[in-house]
Amino acid sequence: MTDETTDETTPDEAVDTPLEDETTEPDAEHTEDESTDDSGSERPESTAPKQVRDLRREAANYRTQLRQEQDRARDLEQRLHAELVRSTGRLADPSDLAYDAEHLDDADALNAAIDELLASKPHLAKRTPRGSIGQGEGDHTPTTDLASILRARA
Repeated sequence: MTDETTDETTPDEAVDTPLEDETTEPDAEHTEDESTDDSGSERPESTAPKQVRDLRREAANYRTQLRQEQDRARDLEQRLHAELVRSTGRLADPSDLAYDAEHLDDADALNAAIDELLASKPHLAKRTPRGSIGQGEGDHTPTTDLASILRARA
């Protein structure tokens, strides 16, 4: 059994590309002097000068860098906001208070926002146990060991 591979392409799939040896003549309808397309608007040059391409690439790089810096700045502002809320010690989870740029500059606005949030949702407040809660503290009993248990039963 032999495997023969044939290149079967339909006319729709065939691509008309001139070979390197072939020279193509411009159509009478389309000359290189035309600068408008079928809609009448001006067509950009097919090959821009190298300097223009380089400047466009450089501008695109600067735009990309600017977006990245803005994203980093926004992320740092949100982290700073979360830390400012955490430093107040009034909320169990600092992410419960929505980010607001005004809170970064004005501590009174931050405290007012936390007060408002806690008034509407008191369950978000940080709960700190106070007093005797029956864990850890209490009267210290001596440790029990096996020898003392055996002596007590003897």
